[in-house]
Amino acid sequence: MVDENKQFNDLIYGVHPVLEALKSDKQVDKVYLSRASKDPLITEIINTCRYLQIPYLFVPAEKLNRLTRKNHQGVAAFVSPVGYYSLEQILPGLFEQGTDPFLLILDRVTDVRNFGAIARTAEAAGVHAIVIPSRGSVSIGADALKTSAGALMRVKVCREPNLKNSLEYLKLSGLTIISVTEKSTDILYDVILSGPLALILGSEEDGISGEYLRKSDHLLAIPMQGSLASLNVGVAAGIAMFEVVRQRNKKT
Repeated sequence: MVDENKQFNDLIYGVHPVLEALKSDKQVDKVYLSRASKDPLITEIINTCRYLQIPYLFVPAEKLNRLTRKNHQGVAAFVSPVGYYSLEQILPGLFEQGTDPFLLILDRVTDVRNFGAIARTAEAAGVHAIVIPSRGSVSIGADALKTSAGALMRVKVCREPNLKNSLEYLKLSGLTIISVTEKSTDILYDVILSGPLALILGSEEDGISGEYLRKSDHLLAIPMQGSLASLNVGVAAGIAMFEVVRQRNKKT
């Protein structure tokens, strides 16, 4: 049995504590529910999650029992150690400051350590925000925070309910959308990466979703000299981000 005080210090459990967390200013990352629970407040928790666009999952009671030995009443939630923002909160301020937005979009990146390493590099590269989908993405907990060496406390994270709509919003706002993918013959270093832009990198398993590739202004590959077809997403993200940095520094 795991010690939740050591491994799950961002875990809350019980119907009333979870409901109060959802209604407060806490950044709830994900909610786990047992189908066996008969508490009528479970419906209110589900409706609140839907309204706030917070992911929730139905899991076997054994899953909740593994999270905590205490009386969870069929519900548990992870509270993120970082705050989430929306793109609408971030972009207008950057433009008002006369700053070209530089965003990083991660499509279904689920490995916590990869995400933490990417966040650390993003902070060093001056990325204004990391954008992730609210479903099918990494849960930002203590492990991600540790791997990022604290960078996640300094770089903003936007958790968006629909990346397709987010890309449309970014394009209407004047950002160039760049997909970094091996599914291209165009090379990263041959395209001007100045001005407002967003880089997209895809999941460790199958890369960037086809619908996001179609919405991109450029599909750019990192040139490979060896026999492997692709790079680890964290390494690829670092190369792409610092090519933007290189070009912006050259520009100035």
